[in-house]
Amino acid sequence: MRKNRVIPYREDLRAKARELRKNSTLAEILLWQEIKERNLLGFQFHRQVPMLDFIVDFYSHELQLAIEIDGDSHNQSHGYDVERQAKLEQYGVQFIRFDDLEIKKDMPNVLRALEHWVLEKQRSL
Repeated sequence: MRKNRVIPYREDLRAKARELRKNSTLAEILLWQEIKERNLLGFQFHRQVPMLDFIVDFYSHELQLAIEIDGDSHNQSHGYDVERQAKLEQYGVQFIRFDDLEIKKDMPNVLRALEHWVLEKQRSL
């Protein structure tokens, strides 16, 4: 696994990311409680990370993994999400997406899915 490959981003997104961190959704708060401080198999994640012209919900530099939580607002922005994901995948970023309700109602399966993803990535190296 690569260590902390930095993906360029627009400087003005730093303030927007900070604002998003201050105004997290319930699902973001719940997932953050589970993955912060290297709680997911020892890997570090960051919240609201600027990359290129976008901000991803959670990102691990070590895993090159973006975790996105899709809520009601994502229903109107599906095309944007697809474009954003395609551009970031060109930089080696991989995505795993969860529905907002899935986070709120079934955290054990969300965590199992994340752990499975990480273990599979480790096996493939």
